[in-house]
Amino acid sequence: MEEQDIKNAGLKVTAPRVKILQLLESAPNSHMSAEDVYKALMESGEDVGLATVYRVLTQFEEKGLLVRHNFNDGRSVFEIAKDDHHDHMVCVDTGKVVEFFSPEIERLQNEIAAKHGYELMDHKLVLYVKKRS
Repeated sequence: MEEQDIKNAGLKVTAPRVKILQLLESAPNSHMSAEDVYKALMESGEDVGLATVYRVLTQFEEKGLLVRHNFNDGRSVFEIAKDDHHDHMVCVDTGKVVEFFSPEIERLQNEIAAKHGYELMDHKLVLYVKKRS
């Protein structure tokens, strides 16, 4: 399916693009930085340079295959673009990213916007959390 996704995005199918998309689709950690992707490729014996990883991730983002997030540590992480909306929690101790969806939070955000005379068009909610002691 990866090759068809790449073609559908209007990009030429190349080995680095296929390998990077396969990695992101199968990774247990669904939010990976360029460095994470590069390290995982190197560990699996793939010969893809860091500059290529950055270039491919940017191309995939521009074509809508990936979504870039900039959480609190200043580095970008990427995830496969999904049709369903979700928000994120980021552990400030470990950097672990947890996706969640709450109909109640969605409803409240719409109510708050309407109360101030606006219609909510889009949003990104990130909660920064830490494990309770």
